[in-house]
Amino acid sequence: MPVPPASPERLRGKVFRGTWAVRRGLLSEDQLRSSAWRRLRRDVYVDARREVTHLVQATGVHLVAPPEAVFGGLTAAALWAGDSFADPDVPVEVVVPPGVRWRPSPGVVVRTASLDGDVVRPPRGLPRTSRVRTAVDLVRRGRVDDGIVLLDRLVTAGVVHLRDVRDAVAALPRCRGSRLAREIAELADGLAGSPQETRLRLLLLRAGLPVPTAQYRVFDDEGFVARVDFAYPELKVAIEYDGAWHAEPGQFAKDRRRLNRLVAAGWRVIHVTAADLREPDRLVRRIGAALAQ
Repeated sequence: MPVPPASPERLRGKVFRGTWAVRRGLLSEDQLRSSAWRRLRRDVYVDARREVTHLVQATGVHLVAPPEAVFGGLTAAALWAGDSFADPDVPVEVVVPPGVRWRPSPGVVVRTASLDGDVVRPPRGLPRTSRVRTAVDLVRRGRVDDGIVLLDRLVTAGVVHLRDVRDAVAALPRCRGSRLAREIAELADGLAGSPQETRLRLLLLRAGLPVPTAQYRVFDDEGFVARVDFAYPELKVAIEYDGAWHAEPGQFAKDRRRLNRLVAAGWRVIHVTAADLREPDRLVRRIGAALAQ
């Protein structure tokens, strides 16, 4: 016979340990197995009405992790800047100091590293690596372009200052990922409005085209016209990456007015889409031809 859902006020919207809720008399073991609660991992539950994001998963991990453990990597980035930095199915990243051993259930990646001076423990938040430490750890792994995209996102989101990250990676001793981190920090500019803008900038750079000015503000006799993704001001050529947001209701009319003012001010605008980035050689030729004109 189905267990009738029970939803005590104290547990609504919460992540909690099942044994704690039973011990406090908030739920019975049978009620814990009802449809009112979703099991995140062994002995960890969440209100079934709450969306299970990466940070919800991290909250559950915190309940069962050793007290010395802190969150690092993409989980720390999500704690600093929001869930967009880590999808719900991305493993939660935990850092423990040397000497601490923990074998969690699946869905958690545990790294052992020194944490001296690099931990932030907010009064009402989860412990995580510091802003700069988070960025440095992330750019020491993976592929170059992915690291540049991620660092640009962290800078744009206000998590770190690019100069602080560059200083930190320059001070790294020779270790795993130190050379990669320095390359990524040097190539990032922290100005991109989206990951695809970073990838477009890198494409232009590696193709040997002149380096454009990012996030350039255009003015005419009436004042501010627009901020374009990339610009060659002396040629009055702008490059715009058109992402999905351009299809939002009302956005087309705004884009059209903006484009008309740019053209009236003597600018030529090159629009780039995701499909264009999948044909980089053709895109580079198109931009090169526009600059030659």
